[in-house]
Amino acid sequence: MRILLASALTLSLLAGPSSPVAAQDKEKSDADYIRSMELKWTESYKQRQVAMLSTLLADDFVITVEDGKTYSKTGYISHSAEPGTKVEVAEMSDLKVRMHGNTAIVTGAYHERGESGGKRYEYHDRFTDVWMKTGGKWQVVASHYSVPVK
Repeated sequence: MRILLASALTLSLLAGPSSPVAAQDKEKSDADYIRSMELKWTESYKQRQVAMLSTLLADDFVITVEDGKTYSKTGYISHSAEPGTKVEVAEMSDLKVRMHGNTAIVTGAYHERGESGGKRYEYHDRFTDVWMKTGGKWQVVASHYSVPVK
């Protein structure tokens, strides 16, 4: 009985310290995945890859853009696919991913340049994206872009 109890105690002591490490490794892995999905989203937007955008965005996705307008998933994808808009540059920087269980909060800077309706445009924004993992799949549920005050 003592040997069994001692073995159980030893195993629990050995397993205990590895649990926080395993959790940290999972968070880092999830954060790296989210970061890669942010880049995939940006590239899909730039290339007007509607099918990819559709898989990345949750059905109840909502985005608030620079002028305060909000779009649903359908509205955002329709806006992104407009033939009169050509995105030449779409790049992110200063990406920070904070994990909270099955939720990830991403903040960063965004730069976009292109042409819309025959007029040149350029944005330098800050953004916040919220990703959630449901049914084993990460998707964006909310996004907010704003222009920093100078």
